[in-house]
Amino acid sequence: MKNHHSRAIFISLFLVLFLNSNSSAQVLDRSDNQQWTDVQLAIPVTKAFDFNVIGSLRIGRDLSHPVDERIGVGFTFRAGKYVTVAPHYLHIGMQPFPRRRLWENRLVFPVTVRFNAGKFRLSDRNQLDRRLRNSGVNTTRYRNRFGVEHPVGSGNWGLSLFVMDEVFYDWTVDRWVRNRFSVGATKAFNKHFTQEFYYMRQNDGVGVPGDLNVIGTGLRFRL
Repeated sequence: MKNHHSRAIFISLFLVLFLNSNSSAQVLDRSDNQQWTDVQLAIPVTKAFDFNVIGSLRIGRDLSHPVDERIGVGFTFRAGKYVTVAPHYLHIGMQPFPRRRLWENRLVFPVTVRFNAGKFRLSDRNQLDRRLRNSGVNTTRYRNRFGVEHPVGSGNWGLSLFVMDEVFYDWTVDRWVRNRFSVGATKAFNKHFTQEFYYMRQNDGVGVPGDLNVIGTGLRFRL
């Protein structure tokens, strides 16, 4: 009887330890360090209208694995001196954690207002995202991004510094869910190539991982 009792205690302890370790292994880390590379090729159609091809790669899991790949098409329409409309479509594949793959088709409609205030260039982008996801949970988000840009050095340098902040509202949960703050520099090498380099901090109370430190670069080509 004593041996039977000891064996039962041993088995119980083993099950408790196993279940606890298994449960801990499934806890998803809410933070990550990532590197983003975005590429855009603009093909002028008219003076005010461009056709765009878009690609993006994001390396995450502490810079060890690809976690997000994007490809898409769209166009940019310049409505006068201050307003730009740039709707586009993105096909997105994501693998934020091992053995977890997500797919999304996204329809994006941004409208940006830009104007000068002395030596500063101000911009305000209002954007709607319609997310059609393979999980079946489709969502609509509103995003607002305000930015300030200032040139550095002489005009022929083509260099400017910028700071931006963007907030996200998600109608699925009916609240503001995300904030992105970024600071960086833009260098126009010539009329065909511009590069952007930045650091971004993202805080998100819903997404997993939601809190990100990002080093990013944007490469913009124009034929």
